[in-house]
Amino acid sequence: MQDQTQGALVHQTRGDSTAELSNPAFADLQLSSSLLDALRDRGYTTPTPIQARAIPSLLRGRDLLGVAQTGTGKTAAFALPILHRLNARSVRPQPLCPRALVLTPTRELASQIADSFDAYGAKLSLRTTVVFGGVGKSPQINALRRGVDVLVATPGRLLDLMGDRYVDLSRVEIFVLDEADRMLDMGFLRDVRRVVERLPKKRQSLLFSATMPQDIARLAQNLLRDPVRVDITPPSTTVERVEQRVHFVEKAAKRALLADILGDRTIERVLVFTRTKHGANRVARYLETQGIHAAALHGNKSQTARERALAEFRSGALRVLVATDIAARGLDVPGITHVINFDLPNIPESYVHRIGRTARAGRDGIAISFCDGTERAYLAAIEREIRRELDVVGGARSHAVRRPPHGAAGARRRPRRGARPRR
Repeated sequence: MQDQTQGALVHQTRGDSTAELSNPAFADLQLSSSLLDALRDRGYTTPTPIQARAIPSLLRGRDLLGVAQTGTGKTAAFALPILHRLNARSVRPQPLCPRALVLTPTRELASQIADSFDAYGAKLSLRTTVVFGGVGKSPQINALRRGVDVLVATPGRLLDLMGDRYVDLSRVEIFVLDEADRMLDMGFLRDVRRVVERLPKKRQSLLFSATMPQDIARLAQNLLRDPVRVDITPPSTTVERVEQRVHFVEKAAKRALLADILGDRTIERVLVFTRTKHGANRVARYLETQGIHAAALHGNKSQTARERALAEFRSGALRVLVATDIAARGLDVPGITHVINFDLPNIPESYVHRIGRTARAGRDGIAISFCDGTERAYLAAIEREIRRELDVVGGARSHAVRRPPHGAAGARRRPRRGARPRR
């Protein structure tokens, strides 16, 4: 589990008849012995709040609306009851006809969810398959032909396979829409609706979202029938647990400042955010020239390159990962000590999502932001969003600016005498 919060008072959700449980254990949630054994093998004994509140209702077949951020343990909150219910009905999956479908926005999150199903279901005879774009279809099609119990998919590749008649959703018993607000941000809502239209009317449906904008609320109303709603508010918000600083710096000096900060070897695992894919590549290449092992993560990278970078980052072989917002969505890597905003996001909510990659599982974290002259308005919007000012490094707000060192890459050159300045 991701946030093993101890001592939480678990209030049973609307429609539950069981009494309130204080300090529940997984053994109290009526999960099968095989699942409990798999959890014990991984060292998990105490559910997180969302797991304790969601699992009993899901085991009874209720629809569920979960409002929870990544890092609260929501994957296990739906994976465990799905595995329990599918295993209780010993039905052999038909070729191309999954019994459960989990729809998620990114390749990385899809892989993580599929890995969780494999881990929790290690002692069960259930098959899980993951499908996403960027890789060949043939292995995915072959797995579907053998029959799968749980299919984890991204919208684009799933619709491709459905169009080619390699996926039939008519036998889906349980449907999960994960990270619904990210689906909206990435423009997938129309694809989601196309998938939902192909699902059988009689099914159990779950929707999880960190926020609840109007479009997602309307989708939930159409998707769910008399749902149990579970809202999980962390004991202290990510913003409160993260130490947040800002450097006022000229744009041309950002890379040198980043290398200077990363010269501190006590900074163990760092996620650096840039606004563009090309910016991520440039920053990663510059750090390598400074002797700092770094890799870029964005949508133009091949799936193999993305998976290799993530595996090295998780293992600690790669200290610095430079990513765009979209590439990092759904990214859940434990032990990130620092998030550095090389470019400030122009959407304040993105700042909150970014710094939420650190300070996981009750730990503290540090977020460092670079702000050049063109980004002052972005900073003001962020500070309004989080209702506090970031601590300024290097002086007062009015004049704290780091200028590019002489000869630094990207520094403006003085035009030759008599030459016309470039526009």
